[in-house]
Parts: sequence; C-alpha cells; structure tokens
Amino acid sequence: MAVTKRKRRGGPAFQAKKLKRNEKDAKPPAKPSDVAEEAEEEERDRIPGPVCKGKWKNKERILIFSSRGINFRTRHLMQDLRMLMPHSKADTKMDRKDKLFVINEVCEIKNCNKCIYFEAKKKQDLYMWLSNSPHGPSAKFLVQNIHTLAELKMTGNCLKGSRPLLSFDPAFDELPHFALLKELLIQIFSTPRYHPKSQPFVDHVFTFTILDNRIWFRNFQIIEEDAALVEIGPRFVLNLIKIFQGSFGGPTLYENPHYQSPNMHRRVIRSITAAKYREKQQVKDVQKLRKKQPKTILPHDPTADVFVTPAEEKPIEIQWVKPEPKVDLKARKKRIYKRQRKMKQKMNRGNAK
Repeated sequence: MAVTKRKRRGGPAFQAKKLKRNEKDAKPPAKPSDVAEEAEEEERDRIPGPVCKGKWKNKERILIFSSRGINFRTRHLMQDLRMLMPHSKADTKMDRKDKLFVINEVCEIKNCNKCIYFEAKKKQDLYMWLSNSPHGPSAKFLVQNIHTLAELKMTGNCLKGSRPLLSFDPAFDELPHFALLKELLIQIFSTPRYHPKSQPFVDHVFTFTILDNRIWFRNFQIIEEDAALVEIGPRFVLNLIKIFQGSFGGPTLYENPHYQSPNMHRRVIRSITAAKYREKQQVKDVQKLRKKQPKTILPHDPTADVFVTPAEEKPIEIQWVKPEPKVDLKARKKRIYKRQRKMKQKMNRGNAK
C-alpha cells in the first residue's frame, strides 16, 4: 500500500480551498455612504490610545543652583522653579570664594547648556544670573519682591511637568537689549517638546511684563478655553543690572542707567531718617533758646477788664469762744479693749491660784 503524501499549506490545493470559502462568504459591495457611517461609529466607540511621544530634538537642559548663604525664601523659590521646569537639573551650593567662570565647567559636567544661578550677598541681597553656557551671553539681575508658592496660597494649580505658554510684553520688541533678554528667557523657561519628564499638556502661562524698568514674572493657570486665568505662583521682580557678551563675564553689552544698588538704597533711607532726626533736634534747640530769652512785659490794656465782674465781699466773723476738742472714737475703743484684756488676765490668774 502506497503512502499518501501530505499537502503543504503553501500549495495550490490549500489556496484553492481558501478561495472557495471566501467566495461562499463573499457579499455584494457596500455603498460608500454606509462605509462612511460605519467608520464614524467606529471612531466614536474607539478608546483613544496613549499620546505618541515623538523624537526629542530640542535638548535644552537648565542648571539651577545657588551660592552659600541664601535664606529660606530663596531656597523655596529655587525649588519652585525646578518643579515648574522639568528640563532643569540641580547641583550642590557653590562656595562664594570661587570665581563665576567655574560655573561653565559645572554646566559642562552636568551636560547643561543654560544656567540660572542665584548669588546671595550680605544675607539680604539676592542676584540672579541667566547665562547661555559656555559662549554667552549672560545677564545679571537683582531679585526683588519674592513670593513663593507656599507663601502665596493661590487658588491656581497646574499639572506637574506640563509645558507652559510664554507671554511677553510688547515693550520687549522695542529696545535691542530687551529683545536679547526675550530670546534668552524663551530658551530658558520654555519646556522642550517631547522631553522625557514633561507632560504633553499646556495648562499654564509664564508672563513677563516690563514696568518701571523692571521685569515682572507671574505664573497663571488656564482654567477655561476663553482664556480665564488664575494665578499659581511664584512671583518675583527682576531689576536688570548688566548684560555681558560671554558667560558670567566678558565685555559689557548693556548697563542699566536706572539701576540703584541695594547699599546705595539703604544709605539714602538712612540719610532721610537722619535728616528728620536732625530737624527735630533743631526745633527743640530753638524752643530752649526762646524759653531762656527775657519775656517782654506788655503795658496793661484797660479794655481787657471790661467783662470782668468783681466778686462779692464776705463779712469777716471773729470767733470769741474756744471750740470744743474733737472726740477720737478709735482711741476710745482701744482704751476700752485694753481695760477688758487686763480684767480677763487678772481673772485668769486668780482661777489658776
């Protein structure tokens, strides 16, 4: 008996069988309108898949750290910025004796091309450096009116790691130094697209406003599509000092003529208070001199006594009889008590015998 050969699945017999089954199950072609309706129903019922993260091309990394000697408010502000900027990195505090050029090496070690450095002086003045490492430019600011997230207690809130919108005042495009700062701020504060630690949502706005030759920073939450905003925080004011061509140094591109150092400001306040004190002392000295001067005696004015009415004269009574002495009731009571005590003592002695 001959052994029958098995037919392979890729053979013509298997394909013919498949074709026959398909022909049986085949239906007449559907109309294009029916196909469109079915596609719409499928799209409605379809569960949206995870958001596709594309390629991370803009690899901006920001190093945010500070010098030694900062206070608690500066530390909280630094932590708030790190939380709002997922593309930031942290580092240990830098010694105040080290030169600022060392920061470029730290950025290179941390693989960062931008830097936000907080420099504290006299434990009360705070300076902020924004730098493009290692080639520049860099800008130095005096930070004023700091209010952190924990301090403000605003009602706004945003998703951690979400991407912000950057809103700039139209005054940034009027002057060249503000245009340079605008580009620097855009590169530092904008979260790169498809960053691994960022979320693909835009739910808050960073606003940079120029007022009184200063840059005012605010952070708002977008709560509705009609652009209703609620402040989140933090908030602070940047007073520009200088813009340098290099990173943390180099030729000066711009110097703010309206800038007044904190030492000069405190000196002006002290001089104003000292001037007030000196003025008060001068007034007191003048009053003392006036008191020491002899008083000028003016002649009597007869018209001053027109409405003065003389008092009635009372008759003088002479007492011929000596008045009786007043009786001291307290002394009399004391005498009575003394007598009673003596009598009691005598009685007690007699009974004892």
